Amino acid sequence: MNIQFKKGVLNLCVLVLLDKQDRYGYELVQKISDQIAISEGSVYPLLRRLTKEGYFTTYLKESTEGPPRKYYKLTDTGRKYLHEQLKEWEHFSQGVNTLIKEGIKND
Repeated sequence: MNIQFKKGVLNLCVLVLLDKQDRYGYELVQKISDQIAISEGSVYPLLRRLTKEGYFTTYLKESTEGPPRKYYKLTDTGRKYLHEQLKEWEHFSQGVNTLIKEGIKND
């Protein structure tokens, strides 16, 4: 898949996944990788940036499989940002789908 497609949608994927439950970084990578081929290294800078911007808070939680894990939790500001992003995505994807259907019809 085109790398620019992935970069544009990765932000939204992370926000949506954290809306339902707190998750740690590797868990997010695995969940997204189940649907979209991404590198682990693409998620962590995004998590740092969104945390810095106030969309997430973090906390450590003990793990039975090693050291404590850093969990990300969506803030109220993050939830508002998520809903704005979802509206933008819906508008954008509807426009793209309309153009694709129009292009296919004319073939």
